[in-house]
Amino acid sequence: FDGNSTFGVDNIRTMVKADDKVPEVSAASILAKVTRDREMVQLAKVYPEYGFEKHKGYGTKAHIGALVKYGRCEIHRRTFRVKGLDEPVLF
Repeated sequence: FDGNSTFGVDNIRTMVKADDKVPEVSAASILAKVTRDREMVQLAKVYPEYGFEKHKGYGTKAHIGALVKYGRCEIHRRTFRVKGLDEPVLF
């Protein structure tokens, strides 16, 4: 895995920056990004107000602005906190 966590998967090795060091991981990274970008363009047709075709779901100023204005839609991950949208975490 690229990174330092196995995410609970047994019998795998991790390597920080594996996409820079292992050609197969690098290729997989490119394929994953291209696939995700294409999926985001399709999702932009369903959720045009978010501008997914432009930012591909990355946390750009435009994306955060759309989240604050429209709230999360069903494809947004709830695990990321967004300033201006989420309640502060109290410890």
